[in-house]
Amino acid sequence: MSVRVECFSLGPFATNCYIVSEAGAAGCWIVDASFAPGAMIERVRALGLRPELFVLTHAHLDHIAGLDELREAFPGVPSIIHEAEKKFLEDPELNLSAGYGFPVSVRAAEKTLRGGETLTFGGSSWKVLHTPGHSPGGITLHCAEAGIALVGDTLFRESIGRYDFPTSDEAELMRSIREVLYALPDETRVLPGHGPETTIGHEKRGNPFVRGK
Repeated sequence: MSVRVECFSLGPFATNCYIVSEAGAAGCWIVDASFAPGAMIERVRALGLRPELFVLTHAHLDHIAGLDELREAFPGVPSIIHEAEKKFLEDPELNLSAGYGFPVSVRAAEKTLRGGETLTFGGSSWKVLHTPGHSPGGITLHCAEAGIALVGDTLFRESIGRYDFPTSDEAELMRSIREVLYALPDETRVLPGHGPETTIGHEKRGNPFVRGK
């Protein structure tokens, strides 16, 4: 596969945001939109890419704060989020920004997901996996052909997403990891919302919070 994923660690939470593209193609996706996305915008322009979709893995403040700036830079590009978090975008209490003292509110997403959909991009297909727990509408984008999973804040290298927020659910998070993510092939590259990438096999063998069977 010619899928290319470039990571940008942005904002005060060092949130990983991604440009997904394919060699020789003009289109791209932008996955998550943290604070100060200027470097990502400039990179898209420098590569001569045309964003087709803004995908949000979930709607906590550090994954949505730059969405309206992306919209201004690339007018007309739709954003998409799981339906369980559609209201989070405009609500500082739900997206947790009120608790940090700088309320974030961005315009509603143009499209919503339920989980189970297949999104196509160029010659690749991406399965939308609903992976709640860190937040109710957390999603993972899995491209089997490329062996890549963009997991948001569900799973990290040798760690897992927080589950102490008001809309988090520890049992759901554990289920999402064990039953959904750990069901992916061991060689799958895991591209998380924070920190370095890992693989499913590495986490099944050595994640201290959730061991694979």
